Amino acid sequence: MTSCECLVLEKLEDNGEAAARERGRVAQGGVGGSGSYAGEWRSRSEAMFPIYVMGSSQASTAAASQDIVDSAEDPIWEAVKSEANSETEKEPILSSFLYASVLSHDCLERALSFVLANKLEDPTFLATQLIDIFNDVMMNNKDIRRSIRLDAQAFKDRDPACSQYSWALLYLKGYHSLQSYRIAHVLWNQGRKVLALALQSRISEVFAVDIHPAARIGEGILLDHGTGLVIGETAVVGNWVSLMQGVTLGGTGKEHGDRHPKIGPGALLGAGATILGNINIGEGAMIAAGSLVLKDVPPHSMAVGNPAKVVGYTEKEDPSLTMKHDARRDYFEHVAISLSDDRANGQFSIVSKTLNSVMLIF
Repeated sequence: MTSCECLVLEKLEDNGEAAARERGRVAQGGVGGSGSYAGEWRSRSEAMFPIYVMGSSQASTAAASQDIVDSAEDPIWEAVKSEANSETEKEPILSSFLYASVLSHDCLERALSFVLANKLEDPTFLATQLIDIFNDVMMNNKDIRRSIRLDAQAFKDRDPACSQYSWALLYLKGYHSLQSYRIAHVLWNQGRKVLALALQSRISEVFAVDIHPAARIGEGILLDHGTGLVIGETAVVGNWVSLMQGVTLGGTGKEHGDRHPKIGPGALLGAGATILGNINIGEGAMIAAGSLVLKDVPPHSMAVGNPAKVVGYTEKEDPSLTMKHDARRDYFEHVAISLSDDRANGQFSIVSKTLNSVMLIF
């Protein structure tokens, strides 16, 4: 037995096969599928994102987008300004910095453009030029205007080190690199690929985060720390995903075409996780720190090891929201996993059954 397999020590209940069939049905939903968790996700999203609520359907997403972008009120921007005013009183030495970065601007987009431009400037990338580019992209793209707020909410909700919205805007390079990528992504899609690649190169130099501008990343994303993160050209990251430092979403060679991972909504990718090839990481899945993933991972499951194997299933709450990285017994509910190595096709068959109790050994 390898260190990442699980050992079932207690008897199975009679309804175990039904649980297995249900897990199999959810797994068929693939990356981005809402499965049987759509209703639960909507209620959880209202709790986790109290200011801007996103639904699971296209219609509700469109409605939420309209509310965020066109509303006369902007609670997150108001919170950022209030926090900046408060910090100015506490630390007068930062008053000029806070005024230039926040209080002199009339909206979150312009403040973010100023912050990013001054982070990314160099002798050939002048801050004034970058501000013009960033303002033009953000002020004319409703998707980015929505995403920068949902991302800020994600940082505030999920990162215990981010106790204020203004901290994400001003100090957290995970947020900075993510929003810089979003601008480069728009430029790439506009056909301005050379500028997008130049911006990607500068982002990598400054933030130690390398995201290809053609990659597709959803909303409500947390890049915790961000250092060493690599996301390849054809990678897709769904909404609400949390990624820790050192995560790699890479290819397996020099082949062209669709060659990078697809990460389902609500997934949690632990520090140093390496996911290679055009494979699917299911909705709400958890990849443990340091794991090497070379095969599909079913929705709401936990994969551990090198090479990674599925050792359990999560229940109810998506791990990207709870940010629980451990495999404690109370983290898995009513699940046992039997892994058999099918050497004929190189894949693992997974049987999920309901348990009286389970012990996981790594």
